Amino acid sequence: MLYLCNPLNIDYRYQFIDEDGKLVVNREAADPSLVLFKDRYYMFLSMTGGFLVSDDLVDWTFHALRGVPIYDYAPDARVMGDNLILSASHLSRKGSFYRATDPIEGEFEEMAGTFPFWDPHLFVDDDGKVYFYWGCSNYQPIYGVQLDPVIMQPLGEPQAMISGNPARHGYERNGEDHFPSKTKEQIEQQVQLTASKLPKLTEEIMDTLRVMLGNDPFIEGAWMNKHDGVYYLQYASPGTEYNVYSDGVYVSDHPLGPFKLAQNNPYSYKPGGFTPGAGHGSTMSDRFGNLWHASTMRISVNQQFERRVGLWPAGFDSDGELFCNQRFGDWPMKIAQERVDPWADPEWMMLSYGKSAGASSYIEGYEPAKATDENVRTWWKAANPTPDQWVEVDLQQEYDVHAIQINFADDQLSVDLPEGATLQPCGLLSRYIDMRQHHTRWILEGSLDGQNYFVIEDKLEAMTNLPHDLIVREAGFRARYIRCTVRELPYGQIPCVSGLRVFGAGDGSLPDRTTGVRIERLGELDLHVVWNRDQAVGHNVLWGYAPDKLYHSYMILGSSHAKIGALIRDQPVYVRVDAFNERGIVEGEVYLVV
Repeated sequence: MLYLCNPLNIDYRYQFIDEDGKLVVNREAADPSLVLFKDRYYMFLSMTGGFLVSDDLVDWTFHALRGVPIYDYAPDARVMGDNLILSASHLSRKGSFYRATDPIEGEFEEMAGTFPFWDPHLFVDDDGKVYFYWGCSNYQPIYGVQLDPVIMQPLGEPQAMISGNPARHGYERNGEDHFPSKTKEQIEQQVQLTASKLPKLTEEIMDTLRVMLGNDPFIEGAWMNKHDGVYYLQYASPGTEYNVYSDGVYVSDHPLGPFKLAQNNPYSYKPGGFTPGAGHGSTMSDRFGNLWHASTMRISVNQQFERRVGLWPAGFDSDGELFCNQRFGDWPMKIAQERVDPWADPEWMMLSYGKSAGASSYIEGYEPAKATDENVRTWWKAANPTPDQWVEVDLQQEYDVHAIQINFADDQLSVDLPEGATLQPCGLLSRYIDMRQHHTRWILEGSLDGQNYFVIEDKLEAMTNLPHDLIVREAGFRARYIRCTVRELPYGQIPCVSGLRVFGAGDGSLPDRTTGVRIERLGELDLHVVWNRDQAVGHNVLWGYAPDKLYHSYMILGSSHAKIGALIRDQPVYVRVDAFNERGIVEGEVYLVV
């Protein structure tokens, strides 16, 4: 059986980015376009210099792009007849399309574009007509137009499809947990700083800057699906650097609208857990008829666009509502090569959260406990880069262990630009993608007593660079201690591990049902949900517009309350708080919010 655990287990390429004269180095892959082409899965990602191919959605092989600009953002891929059509963002020149019948062995042929665009998306309807959508702005809409399917040029004038409406759509509001990210004073300071560097700015341009730098959401990342004659225009908001980056959806009976907001929104939303964020993605049916949604996940510590990619089961319910299951969205999930239930519970539970940890050495502020706090933005860091630094989790008792995810972090890397490399313009920044093959090498061991260790996985000679590696043992093994010893990392950096995450089966009883649930409205778009403290490992707060459609979730660890800021004005809200521990999940009572 195959398993994956988000973030996806792929080689995320390093970038060198010029930020006001300072060279920032971090890894990024984002904005996934996932398609089934000639019975194989192709995934195109921002800032990877190529694309990934898989036969099973778990194991991916990298292929470099040839004849296509690799510094254009948000690559869009779509199947059109016998061709795979590719486009990507570049505002300063006319956007071209590229087609290939064999992207792996062949070349992409350019079809010259007629206008510039950002965050492009191509859709081919059942009747062969072709439509194109684009937009990435906090003050402009997403546009759409029909294209000539032969020369890929517009048939008519672009039309506005959808715009942001944060006054009605709580999930579109900027900021962590939808709290405003900037005050008016901070925005004005940024505007004046820009004006001081560019003294010829007109007042009109400065007003535009105030809008662009403000708290209005970015509406971006269009993607279209068709189901039972209905067109589902998906889009991302409010901003990729927030834990609430999500994908919403509008519906229509025509590919160019008019569109109305679907009842289930945002359909892709993951504000909690180890790695939050689930925006700017794509939705694809696999060869067995299962629907999958791939989206961008947030780290944004070393740099705003430090991001990863996640994949989740999705579907259409009996009322035609598009949904995505992210309740345990960064836990191991089984990827069966058959038709599956998108709402299946995880096979294994979290065993490592909050457990004690030790290490060969550490720096103050980067203690070993950071490897078990279920937060991708904090990490253990060794005191020096010498080989064989290690971090260890003490599960505090023996368990049946089935899966371990090792998450490596980067911490303010100070690396010179490779010899001969030059920074390339990309959006508002200049950057260089490091296409060299780096290696991440380690050995993973287990122990019952902390004295005698056995090897779980040996990657001391690995030729890969996988910062979110997943080790699965379906049959399981007994262990109390799990230790990862690091031998080699890219650029010889000091080992940093943000998550040594252990999953398996506990021996105790299920948690008690959540009690004392109290729900307070904080205006029309926000809820505060509180419950009694208990012995559960964590809770999932679920909500939706009907008692049988609790499609949204917020995983809460180490707390007994949650702020839900993703409501839609004038829409009913039902809430349930589920408890989970190392044995399993117990559903709570459903409440209608009044």
